[in-house]
Amino acid sequence: VGPFDNWPTGRGFEYFYGFVGGDSDQWRPAVYEGTTPVSTLDRDPGYLLDRELADRAINWLHNQQGAFPNKPFFMYYAPGTAHAPHQAPPDWIARFSGRFDSGWDALRRDILARQKALGVVPPDADLPPRPAQIPAWDSLTDTERRVHARYMEVFAAVLAYQDAQFGRVLDELERMGVADNTLVMFIQGDNGASGEGGPHGTLNELAHLSSTKGEHPVAIEWLAANLDVLGGPDTYQGFSVGWAYATSTPFPWVKQVASHLGGVRNPLVVSWPSRIEGGGAVREQYHHVIDIVPTLLEVARVSPPRAVDGIAQQPLDGTSMAYTFD
Repeated sequence: VGPFDNWPTGRGFEYFYGFVGGDSDQWRPAVYEGTTPVSTLDRDPGYLLDRELADRAINWLHNQQGAFPNKPFFMYYAPGTAHAPHQAPPDWIARFSGRFDSGWDALRRDILARQKALGVVPPDADLPPRPAQIPAWDSLTDTERRVHARYMEVFAAVLAYQDAQFGRVLDELERMGVADNTLVMFIQGDNGASGEGGPHGTLNELAHLSSTKGEHPVAIEWLAANLDVLGGPDTYQGFSVGWAYATSTPFPWVKQVASHLGGVRNPLVVSWPSRIEGGGAVREQYHHVIDIVPTLLEVARVSPPRAVDGIAQQPLDGTSMAYTFD
């Protein structure tokens, strides 16, 4: 096995641009093109990883369609957003000012009501009691509520900004005239409902995780006086566990306890206008993330090889979900 055999370009991708480690910084990421580190010397002072990944994806689409307009393409677009660290442009954070002042208990109830309206949970679903480890929002001081609300404002901005960047990619498919016959499978997940921040939240997840006490909190008074620091380039933050609990609605716990499904069950949106009728409908069939590849292979009419370079391949796990399109 060579040193780069397990990198994307060693696993079948013709081109790779992105990061290879988890917890990627949005402001100062370590980015690779193929297997070559990308220089950071000429980066714009307002650089953000999510914006560049969308730019690169669009540029790749232009090149691919310009060179081989009749050749099907496969793009794996994985920005890593919603995973720590939570970082976003200040103007996007400002858009959510005051939106979460009612706290995580109220947000959890609001989320459940919207889920019922969308039909993604049963109409008689109830919320389990809040765990004792998570304080009631009403029990916090005014200062604590102000700081915790900003943690969630930052997270909402992170998610909204990434959504806008992915929207740019979809808009470009539309402009190029290939959107109708492009299958898009969008999964939003991993760490949006993760509780590493603990009851106080953290501005430095790695210090938090490596602390002998299990926490590395910053004085709440300092945070309250420096709210504009949150989400910026000098932070590596994760939000308070109360928000992780709220964004796990309706499940009883966060990602750290996988059996409770919070942060583990994630939304999947499938779009293929020329093939799927009844857009916007909710599908109730149960599927797993390992079913994505069998789905793509079926719709592309590709059979997985039984052997590669004379080496027998393990049978592919998973079940195609293409039948749900109808």
